[in-house]
Amino acid sequence: MPTDDLPETFHVTTDEQLRAVSNLTRHRIMAVLRFEPATITQIAERVGLAKGSSSYHVRLLERAGLVRVVRTRKVRGVTERYYAMAARSIVLPDRGEGGPDVLMRHAVADLEAAPVDGERHVRMAHLRLTDEQFAELGARLQALADEYRQLSDPSLPDASLVFALFHPASRAQAEGEAE
Repeated sequence: MPTDDLPETFHVTTDEQLRAVSNLTRHRIMAVLRFEPATITQIAERVGLAKGSSSYHVRLLERAGLVRVVRTRKVRGVTERYYAMAARSIVLPDRGEGGPDVLMRHAVADLEAAPVDGERHVRMAHLRLTDEQFAELGARLQALADEYRQLSDPSLPDASLVFALFHPASRAQAEGEAE
């Protein structure tokens, strides 16, 4: 079931939407729906939840506009709903509680939960860049992620790419916030 007609981006603008994406379980449900629609039963199996819990979280995501029903079918007298993401990517507000740092915490939780014997590429680099280099690197990382997202095949295993390019707080700023 293709999702070619999805809008490119969904901008999170309300507190309800921010709360919906800030939950690790809902983050994992959205990961299931990233490439192909799924039913509540399929979501529950892939995320490791009870069907009732999956249904609850999917309803919250649907109410926030982050997922939508893309198809229904009758199975033994019951209407089965297939859910999909409302857009290819979600854009979070730049700052504030529950902002992009929440996604980074979810990514770390997913990394920690991943099989330890699986292949991983994890790297941290401390750089000193001009403003121009910083902007160029950010654009190149985004372009690379977009290029590989276009190559994604739903029949292949999931892989997550997470990157954060930022200017850390200075030592004086960090010490001032700690007081």
